[in-house]
Amino acid sequence: MFNCFYANKILQMTKTEEEFQTEIQACRDLFEKKSRDYGTSWRILRLPSLTDQIFIKASRIRSIEETGENKIGDSTRGEYIAMVNYAVIALIQMEMTDADPEELPLERTMALYDKHLQRTVRLMLDKNHDYGEAWRQMRVSSMTDLILMKLKRIKQIEDNQGKTLVSEGVEGGYMDIINYSLFCLIRMTEGNCE
Repeated sequence: MFNCFYANKILQMTKTEEEFQTEIQACRDLFEKKSRDYGTSWRILRLPSLTDQIFIKASRIRSIEETGENKIGDSTRGEYIAMVNYAVIALIQMEMTDADPEELPLERTMALYDKHLQRTVRLMLDKNHDYGEAWRQMRVSSMTDLILMKLKRIKQIEDNQGKTLVSEGVEGGYMDIINYSLFCLIRMTEGNCE
């Protein structure tokens, strides 16, 4: 009995890893194409501006979820991809200094992107193990709310100049936003958009 249970867990984890890699590749492909078009123009943005950009995307998704109306026609899937990419940009910006150039070569940009996504996915796999893939039973709309809550926390930390008493800080918040967005993308691919 135990061996069968263990084998199912391994198969499920493999499925999750495969699903994550599929969605990450979609996010990465778009990021790379935009990097070829625009370079690293995003380097001009301060962290609060990136937080606000992610907030705009999450707010739009929530509005569409609540009203059922999408007047501009852009997909909510595209907004989740954008939130992944903006959160990765925020993580990259956190490690950059004023000494770093504003325009980064594509190879370095993509290496930084991969580095931060790999760290974030490792965190997800650890949490996924501990929480038993509870996200698969969650509504996409609940995960949208959790992203908005994370953003409110990040904004509060930013307003406090990064000082926290017990919180994990903005880095953990951005990583959670990436993972929640990827969960949503997987659930939407499976046809679970509620």
